[in-house]
Amino acid sequence: MRILFIGDIFGSPGRAAVTAFLKRERSGFDLVIANAENTSSGRGLTARHFSELRDAGIDVMTMGNHTWDQKETAELLEESARLIRPANYPPGTPGLGHTIVTARGGGRVAVAQVMGRVFMDPLDDPFRTLDGIRAEVPSEVPLVVDVHAEATSEKKAIAWYLRGRAAAVLGTHTHVQTADEAVHGGTASITDVGLTGVADSAIGMGFEEVHYRFTARRPLRYRPAEGRAAVNAVVIALEGPAAVSIERIWWWHEQ
Repeated sequence: MRILFIGDIFGSPGRAAVTAFLKRERSGFDLVIANAENTSSGRGLTARHFSELRDAGIDVMTMGNHTWDQKETAELLEESARLIRPANYPPGTPGLGHTIVTARGGGRVAVAQVMGRVFMDPLDDPFRTLDGIRAEVPSEVPLVVDVHAEATSEKKAIAWYLRGRAAAVLGTHTHVQTADEAVHGGTASITDVGLTGVADSAIGMGFEEVHYRFTARRPLRYRPAEGRAAVNAVVIALEGPAAVSIERIWWWHEQ
């Protein structure tokens, strides 16, 4: 089985890039997963953009710390098992923290997400949360985990903790693709899958406003960057519930 995981889709350039990429490459993958928490102008996910990405060929979308930026997201999470939010939100939070879907060819795959706690909102323990998810998911079903976190050390520790128990542990949130992809004990991992959006940007936002906030130390609303976009993603090859390879993708969208 070949699984494509797409890094954080950012704004309209990211949506256009991923749509173009999947139009050309979708048939080569059994399952497509993407982080979509920055899809709508960098701030959450609207119902319209959720439908747009589903139509483009994305099977499951994950969220993150921008989950609640759009009011309609809570309803989306309640309506669809193809959209999940961090599982370590408190009990009673709308939506699912993990889901099991059927890939092309009939195999089942579990997709889960947790959010880190270092430099992030202090949610429930992601390690304990993942223990609970792993206990719920049948052992023969491969588990793909999106770790939405700031700290490299936390992402690495979670990947180590799940070694041999998850097919893939993939970092999101920092929007910079790392070069540390590896497979250990049947678990593929990478610290951050990267950004699907304008590469010449401050992690998706325009440089001017970010520079102003750094230097003036006063608030100014961020503006999504404009320009040439790229798709950052990884491809994981599975044999049964275990990974055998992981490959980074950096694909330029020729407008």
